[in-house]
Amino acid sequence: MARYENVFEYPYSVVDSVPFEMKGRWREMYFHNSNPIVLELGCGRGEYAVGLARMFPDVNFIGVDIKGARMWSGATQALAEGLKNVAFLRTNIEIIDRFFADGEVQEIWLTFSDPQMKNVRKRLTSTYFMERYRRFLVDGGVIHVKTDSNFLFTYTTLMVEHNSLPLLFRTEDLYHDGSLDDDTRRILSIQTYYESQWIERGLNIRYMKFRLPKTLPLTESGVEIPVDDYRSYKRSGRSGVKTRA
Repeated sequence: MARYENVFEYPYSVVDSVPFEMKGRWREMYFHNSNPIVLELGCGRGEYAVGLARMFPDVNFIGVDIKGARMWSGATQALAEGLKNVAFLRTNIEIIDRFFADGEVQEIWLTFSDPQMKNVRKRLTSTYFMERYRRFLVDGGVIHVKTDSNFLFTYTTLMVEHNSLPLLFRTEDLYHDGSLDDDTRRILSIQTYYESQWIERGLNIRYMKFRLPKTLPLTESGVEIPVDDYRSYKRSGRSGVKTRA
């Protein structure tokens, strides 16, 4: 991927020694337009970033992940299709705020993030990460969360409620929810490889979206949540927590 024009690689090992000149200038230096920017954090194979780029040619999408082998699939597909409105950033999400300026990003997608049941600071919907997102999101920017994990969904729901964040939509059974409008259903119909496996196993897919204002203080709810009593497809032992039988 080092030769791919749509991939930028800045892991922990190089970020302090290699300057990132596009911070605050993604539209000017890469996309060459003034369209909104949407991030997919923990993009994996990039199915969502590429799928959304196809649907919305007037929006810029950036898939972010540290695992280059997975990201290669989406980056290669985007190049093959000539999609100019999608790019990929290979870096650690813990330092995501180093790559975007205040107000540069309009929305964030969190698609099937590891629930990190053992460590709250590693959950991508924790207040630890929300504080980082606020450094580059527009005021009231939208966060989308799509997950198979009841633990992460419950945790995120409590985080949103505890901090009085504006909730725009929430469903615990995405593909059987009759309240979705056609546009939302079309967007949410994009499925990752692992998502299709989880659906085949009969697992509910959960989804919510909420706004993240810049000024509200953020704190953890402190509520203890039962861990998921299953292990996701091909993610055995992902949290380090012993699950119930």
